[in-house]
Amino acid sequence: MEINALNPGWALLLLMLLAAIVLLVVVFLAKPLARYVVKIVVNDAAAKLLTDTYTQNVAELLPALKRFSVLNTVELSLRAQDGKIITRPLGTPKHFLGFENLMFVPRQMTGLSLPESTPVDMSVTLGKNAEKPLTISIPLMISGMAYGLALSEEAKRALARAAKTLQTAICSGEGPFLPEERQEADKYTLQICRWSWGGRTNEQIAAANMLQVQMGQGADMGSVSVAAKELEGRARILGGLAPGQSAISLPAPPGVQKIEDWPEFLSRLRQKAGGIPIGLKLMATDRIEEELAMAVELGFDAVFIDGAEGGSHATTPGKQDDFGIASLDALIRARRYLQNRPISLIVAGGYFTPGRCLKALALGADAIDLGTVPLMALVHNQLQKVVPWEPLTTLVYYDSPTKTLLNIEQSAAAVVNALTAMVLEMQEAMRALGKASLKELNAADLVALDAVTAEATGIKRAY
Repeated sequence: MEINALNPGWALLLLMLLAAIVLLVVVFLAKPLARYVVKIVVNDAAAKLLTDTYTQNVAELLPALKRFSVLNTVELSLRAQDGKIITRPLGTPKHFLGFENLMFVPRQMTGLSLPESTPVDMSVTLGKNAEKPLTISIPLMISGMAYGLALSEEAKRALARAAKTLQTAICSGEGPFLPEERQEADKYTLQICRWSWGGRTNEQIAAANMLQVQMGQGADMGSVSVAAKELEGRARILGGLAPGQSAISLPAPPGVQKIEDWPEFLSRLRQKAGGIPIGLKLMATDRIEEELAMAVELGFDAVFIDGAEGGSHATTPGKQDDFGIASLDALIRARRYLQNRPISLIVAGGYFTPGRCLKALALGADAIDLGTVPLMALVHNQLQKVVPWEPLTTLVYYDSPTKTLLNIEQSAAAVVNALTAMVLEMQEAMRALGKASLKELNAADLVALDAVTAEATGIKRAY
């Protein structure tokens, strides 16, 4: 009987039955067929891998990559592509020894921890000798991340809003002054930086709670240039750049062309500051005592020391991997030099955990500048907007087309949560140590697990 002669319902049923039979056959054959194909491919690949001479074997990449590393291979390819300087975001991948081999030593029988309900004072006052010292409620600050040169307006506003909620300070960074960031923030550090706009106006300085003279940071120092196309838009206007004009940093802030200019520069800046603290930001190097001696002589109220672990929007791998000294070494040497001097010490570079921050405070830091931690928190629960086709940082960078997708309110809340959780963990650790205030915390609360760390820090070694 022809299908056309069947009742339409029976015809449909017969077609469905035939389709089901075909599907079953395909399923039945697919697995053995797939296994057969995979077996042929794998056997062929294994034979080539195990019999071809090394020079004709894809396995030659294994020892090469182990020796040369995947990162070096990628960065070499980027250099070979255009023959230009490459810039790597977020700092060096190198790990430095130190903090991991320091441990806290609470008392148990010879002393008691504090009840969970005990309040722990985490407040810090910076620049105590200044007429208008800066007091913050927590020892964690949001470090300078530049508008235009790095971050978008949305990202800067979110960070400033978070800092206000946390009752801590945020630094402008070295980019052009962004009025909206200042409006969102409460305690505000203005960076006097090494760009044409870096001297700042009297009005901008008057709006700050602290000034920070920037000469270097963990992942960068020296003169660099930023192409005009990367600063198109409002950042170019706020930076006072002409259309098509590139931005080129200077060896020092405007007004300092030689070492002898520093005293007059600081004198004029102090007059404009109106009594607020003036800090100096440096890349930590083996010349740290020489640099600090000059900072003391010039009368700085605070120093910001960036260890080699410090990140950046984008700097050359050479500066990230091969300049500076580790944060722990810098902290120990700076504290020893500044001992008994009324200069606040703020450290940065690689402080990703509450434990490491608390160890730095025990070793004599007055506060910690955080960059990568709040930057990562900014994009919490918003990664789906760009991942997997773009890196998460495209949500926060100024020159990214997706920067407007960042939800400012959501980002600010995430940063608040991240830093609040860090402080809560630090407070819990403080109570375990029997300390109700940061002022009670000191190096005697630590022990070193190895001889190298013990010798470098002066901390007792646990034998």
